[in-house]
Amino acid sequence: MKHIIKTLLWWVLAWVLFYQLWILGHILWWVNHNPTSTAFMEARIEIMQEKRAEATLQQRWVPYTQISKHLKRAVIAAEDSKFVDHQGFDWVGIETAFEKNLKKGKIVAGGSTISQQLAKNLFLSGHRTPWRKAQEVVITFMLEKLMTKRRILEIYLNVIEWGEGVFGAEAASRHYFHGSVQALGPAQAARLAAMIPNPRFYDVHRSTRYLSRHAATIQARMRLVKIP
Repeated sequence: MKHIIKTLLWWVLAWVLFYQLWILGHILWWVNHNPTSTAFMEARIEIMQEKRAEATLQQRWVPYTQISKHLKRAVIAAEDSKFVDHQGFDWVGIETAFEKNLKKGKIVAGGSTISQQLAKNLFLSGHRTPWRKAQEVVITFMLEKLMTKRRILEIYLNVIEWGEGVFGAEAASRHYFHGSVQALGPAQAARLAAMIPNPRFYDVHRSTRYLSRHAATIQARMRLVKIP
């Protein structure tokens, strides 16, 4: 019996190691090559095609230099104000989110950095489990060690969800404002950044008072933000 348990443990360890190497290989490739898809995109298109077989995703990659500086500032201001300074984790933000969630008795704040969000988008499922959280930490560490902040932000802006089947900044800009992401102004950029926490809802409810207030707050903070 002990021999069987030992053998099973070795197999589990071997599988975990292989999976980490698989992730590492992808991240190394993406240092200089653009991802064509993510785990989150694949999950979303599967759900969409269950409802409508011909459903497709809107996404078009644009290089970092062709993304509006206003959008870069807006997204950092909204999602991760310390992005250029931390090493992947904003411990103060995590503590603040924990206190808010404890006070409300439910999850109302996440505290995840842009690097952590990218780790989830690229590789992980939407199910919240201790294993997934631990894996998110490992992937975030890999991203921060192997990629520049500029590259992390470039990939993030090109792959995150911005509406029903809408992924990436270029598709979002054309979907909501009928123009290129390069031409986005401060107010438009702030509005897109405000949508990130719940993009499919705001795709349908684009004129809510909360969205307008949140966008105005983001726009006011943008001038204080550093971008890579």
